[in-house]
Amino acid sequence: MTTSNSLWNAIVLFFIEGFLLCSFLATFDYAPEADAGNRQNSYSPHLNGKPSSLPVTYTLYQDVHVMIWIGFGFLMTFLRRYGQSAIGLTFLLGAILIQVAMICEGVTNFQIDNASPLSLKSLLNADVAVATPLISMGALLGKTTYMQLVFMGIFELIMFTVNKYVGEHLLMAVDAGDSMFVHAFGAYFGLAVSFVFGMKDKPKEHNLEGASYNSDIFAMIGTVFLWLFWPSFNSAALQGDDQQRAIINTLLSISSSCVIAFATSALVSKDNKFNMVHVQNSTLAGGVAIGTAAGMMCKPVGALAVGALAGLLSVLGYKYLTPLIQKRLRIHDTCGVHNLHGMPGVLGGIFGALMAGLATEASYDYSLYEIFPARAPNSEAKLAEMRDNYGISAGSNRTAGEQAGYQLLVLVITVGIAIVSGLVTGLMMRMSLCSLISEEQKFDDEANWELEEEATQESKIKEGNSYGGDQLPMAHI
Repeated sequence: MTTSNSLWNAIVLFFIEGFLLCSFLATFDYAPEADAGNRQNSYSPHLNGKPSSLPVTYTLYQDVHVMIWIGFGFLMTFLRRYGQSAIGLTFLLGAILIQVAMICEGVTNFQIDNASPLSLKSLLNADVAVATPLISMGALLGKTTYMQLVFMGIFELIMFTVNKYVGEHLLMAVDAGDSMFVHAFGAYFGLAVSFVFGMKDKPKEHNLEGASYNSDIFAMIGTVFLWLFWPSFNSAALQGDDQQRAIINTLLSISSSCVIAFATSALVSKDNKFNMVHVQNSTLAGGVAIGTAAGMMCKPVGALAVGALAGLLSVLGYKYLTPLIQKRLRIHDTCGVHNLHGMPGVLGGIFGALMAGLATEASYDYSLYEIFPARAPNSEAKLAEMRDNYGISAGSNRTAGEQAGYQLLVLVITVGIAIVSGLVTGLMMRMSLCSLISEEQKFDDEANWELEEEATQESKIKEGNSYGGDQLPMAHI
């Protein structure tokens, strides 16, 4: 990337933020609960002499916030010469795309006479949405310019919003922890973009595509933060007993995947030792796999089982499937998002469909129709008591089998839209308008950052001082 391209990219960032500012002006206003002009807000905070506090949603929102910027950012610092870019570009992309995500959601709620309401829930939804392009970024880490990532993220969020609207509102599928809408979509979108990149230039080993002792430790910071806060990610959009189940199920599932990932890593690695690639990623697979069914009555043993299976599949994917995909399909997956987000996301969608097919009123009571709104009756005779006493709205009177079928249909549609839109995005990213990065600049912070370090250390790295461990990134496994 030349100096002139770098200058042009910096100027474009100014225009992007200006466009976002104008879009907010035309789209949003404060939601009633955040509007000082709402008289009810003048006295309700002081009822009974007690000042009100922020809702529990804010606590969960902050947890998700930490996951996006610290969790994802540090998880991608495993490359020994790309740590500043991993954290810094996550910071930049997150700041841009959280605004784009709010605008995408605002457009779906926009009315001509009224601006879209901007609330704490809007911020939470935007954070969850931003996870999608950051997952895709993992497949392309070190191989693109930051402007290519910005372009990809904006277009991906548009398609993410369309897909989620179709799946959640039109087909009424349930995906509490977004195994399908975020994880599967983000993974297969990123893999499709990487496929386009590999069509012209066959992926080959790069001397900087390796980890170091210190970079692996920094990446583990991201892993631990993600592991700790994943229950909040899966439960933030839920309420009441659904939220409690989601927290319990997620903790059980991610704990199980952690143990099985360690065990499987030792089983398949050299000298039966733990592999840092597996530990940094596969230990989190249970959080992805339980997402769709997080709020369902899958029983503690069900959560443990799906987490264990996710951990097993993820490690085997890193060991055997990723090298095969790179060799046969020319898909270079820098972070192995297919193993952490793709396969576990699909597993989560299938497990959610199974739980939907087994759900009965005997085990859920009337909350069945809160979790699966489409299963609520549509006849007045059956609906009257539920509506009057429990606030349940009319549904489509779906059977358990029909709901399970819709869940699987949405999973297929999600993967399909992700792949097709990813291919189109990849072709557009290859255009010179986005600027391209040279082979010599790949996996190197020097392409984007002013670096201050000893010349001798820099020369050693550039000579291809290879890393001798067994946990080299995907290109070397």
